[in-house]
Amino acid sequence: MSISGVLIMNKPRDFTSFDVIAKLRGILKIRRLGHTGTLDPMAEGVLPVLVGSATKACDILPVETKAYRAGFRLGTVTDTQDSTGTVLSTAEVHITKEMLEAVLPQFVGTIQQVPPMYSAVQINGKRLYDLAREGKTVARAARNVTVYDITLACYDGPAGEGVLEITCGKGTYVRTILHDMGAALGCGACMISLTRTMACGYPLADALTFSEVEQIMAQGRLTEALKPTQSLFADLPRLTLSERQAQLYRNGVKLSLDHLRGISGADRYTVYDAAGAFIGLAQADREEQLLRVFKNFEER
Repeated sequence: MSISGVLIMNKPRDFTSFDVIAKLRGILKIRRLGHTGTLDPMAEGVLPVLVGSATKACDILPVETKAYRAGFRLGTVTDTQDSTGTVLSTAEVHITKEMLEAVLPQFVGTIQQVPPMYSAVQINGKRLYDLAREGKTVARAARNVTVYDITLACYDGPAGEGVLEITCGKGTYVRTILHDMGAALGCGACMISLTRTMACGYPLADALTFSEVEQIMAQGRLTEALKPTQSLFADLPRLTLSERQAQLYRNGVKLSLDHLRGISGADRYTVYDAAGAFIGLAQADREEQLLRVFKNFEER
């Protein structure tokens, strides 16, 4: 039986996202797995893993908002912007909670962020972290990223340590927010912990550990544990086709918008057949007044 869907994993610290996929292949005995975005090894938390035909969604995920709990230490600057790196400088910390909260609005909204040297960003075909490991530093252009909210969850003034809750868009480096916050405070800062609490709309409460997945497999309940593929596209409007229309869609035939029930002003839809089974995604072409297949998620 073909199995597909989304397995919400709680990535442990010191695992790469690829390590998670490799271990799951051994547990699930399924080769066709993919993840929805990398997490640094020191990070833990939500990592949605795509199973079977759901891997077709890797490059078209509509929800790019992510949420984190990020621990920080003031007074320490490292080359990686987190506690795993080499310390570049230290400073005494005399920062109050009020002073911290006063600088946070600088990092909310559409802001410019320079990618850290220890990152997967490519410049002239080479990853920045590869250059950094060679002892090289290159100029990086600032990029626009979106931060929706930052809240100071807790702060220990004498220790200069605390936790921020951050909701942000794709491509945002949380450790760079902390690094830049430290610079704004004049004492420096680095990240000491990171937990992703939400990704692709899935909360940490839904995430499973490896041991839980092993138990689920032993009980033969994998299909129950998987989120349906269409849950990745929960924000898109739903379009139900007749039996004839569904067959045409499956064959890649464009459908007239005038002959479809449920068409709204949206450009993209989740598509279901008359029996209520999810088929895939469709794109509305307003100029030609046609609906075309965007991605068919059925197994061929």
